Amino acid sequence: MLSFIQSTVGKKYLMGLSGLIWAGFIFGHMAGNMLILVSPDAYNVYGHAIVSNKILLYGTEIALVGALVAHVICAIFLTKQNRESRGHRYAMNPNGQKAASFASEWMAIHGSVILVFIILHLVTFKYGPHYETTVDGVVMRDLAKLIIEVFSQPMAVLWYLVALVLLGFHLTHGVRSIFQSFGLLHPAYQPIIRRAGAIYAVVVAGGFISQPVFVFLTRAVAA
Repeated sequence: MLSFIQSTVGKKYLMGLSGLIWAGFIFGHMAGNMLILVSPDAYNVYGHAIVSNKILLYGTEIALVGALVAHVICAIFLTKQNRESRGHRYAMNPNGQKAASFASEWMAIHGSVILVFIILHLVTFKYGPHYETTVDGVVMRDLAKLIIEVFSQPMAVLWYLVALVLLGFHLTHGVRSIFQSFGLLHPAYQPIIRRAGAIYAVVVAGGFISQPVFVFLTRAVAA
């Protein structure tokens, strides 16, 4: 098992599996967070339900941390191997269908920015100020207040927009890469998979972007 993971094929499988875990989590996280557009109470009840289920919470966190570490390590090793196998960069970049897209050519760069974004996001919200509120007689953390506080700041909103656009590019190529890692990228299905990846990326990035923009605009109107 260890020898398989250490092999190039094994790293690709692990890269695909870890990417699949995060792709599923990101979609669910985006969908749940959309409740901030409904009302602060609805969002707080959703957040409280998650943190109240300790088994689900800790199990998810362990899986996500493990997948993230595996994803980053495999990405570093595979990128290094690809560069060594090429020997040198091409004097001219190929054009047309063979030309690498922004999403694939700069995968490591925007992947690094997204990693920084995840860390800062956790620092800001998971370990940020703890406000409390009461909904239907239940005392819970007022995450909605923290979100409104953070996204009332133009620079915070701008940073999130930049990071989430890069997340969209990362997911566009990442979905295709998951199928490729598992050996499922048949030429006949490539156009469908490419479109599905693009749609998924737009939905996820767009859903996330709508949240800080909505909070910032509604706060501006209220002010």
